[in-house]
Amino acid sequence: MSKAVQRLRGKRVLITGASSGLGEQIAYEAARRGAVVIAAARREDRLLAVQEKCRELSNDEAFAYVLDVGDRMQVSKVLSRIIGEMDGTIDVLVNSAGFGLFEEALETSPNVTEEMFRVNVLGLIQITQRVVLEMKKRRRGHIINISSQAGKMATPKSAVYAGTKFAVRGFSNALRLELQPFGIYVTTVNPGPIATDFFQRADQDGSYLAKLKHWVLDPQQVAKSVVDCMLTRKREINLPRLMEVGARLYVLFPRLGDFLAGTIFDRK
Repeated sequence: MSKAVQRLRGKRVLITGASSGLGEQIAYEAARRGAVVIAAARREDRLLAVQEKCRELSNDEAFAYVLDVGDRMQVSKVLSRIIGEMDGTIDVLVNSAGFGLFEEALETSPNVTEEMFRVNVLGLIQITQRVVLEMKKRRRGHIINISSQAGKMATPKSAVYAGTKFAVRGFSNALRLELQPFGIYVTTVNPGPIATDFFQRADQDGSYLAKLKHWVLDPQQVAKSVVDCMLTRKREINLPRLMEVGARLYVLFPRLGDFLAGTIFDRK
């Protein structure tokens, strides 16, 4: 049995956005390694299917909770229920719930802007705060926040989405420092485009993934990288490498970075 499998066996892993996309694949990969998956998402039918598959993969229990991360009152109630039923023990929290919409900044409605920040940022912070309170009591745990390469280098038609992901990175970086004395790890995951149904809403004309071609990431491979880092001190996961190089150039050479963001990395 590998160390990665031994590390997760029997550990409780709470995943938001677990009914589809990257969150779903993270749930399956964690279950394959013997973790007890706690799946949370809005769509109950898909969530129950994920729960059943996790049980089959792990030969252990799995749990499902209907949760709209953007609903503050629901988050409070559901998190209290989860923590109560888990006796306060959540070993890993993966904040994977989120959405985007490819629109120019001036065309993005206030309602969409507010919803995106509530789901991508405020809900993530609220859930993290509640779970970390329990982790601090046991002086161990791991927070994994799914951000984006858009949180390192913004491109046209992603102003609001990029704003939410910059916020997630800033929150995660400060949280990492605050939680070090308590033995709690914080990892930020910054993937480029992943072949999931995220783009059914984000990309209205359906051409974005086709334009990117070989830059598009396989969700199962990204999930494997995320689960590999669970309960380790990994600071960041950055994929794909080419986009991460572009993000680093963006910081070191801002004018070149603007050129890359507006040309090579803009496929919307």
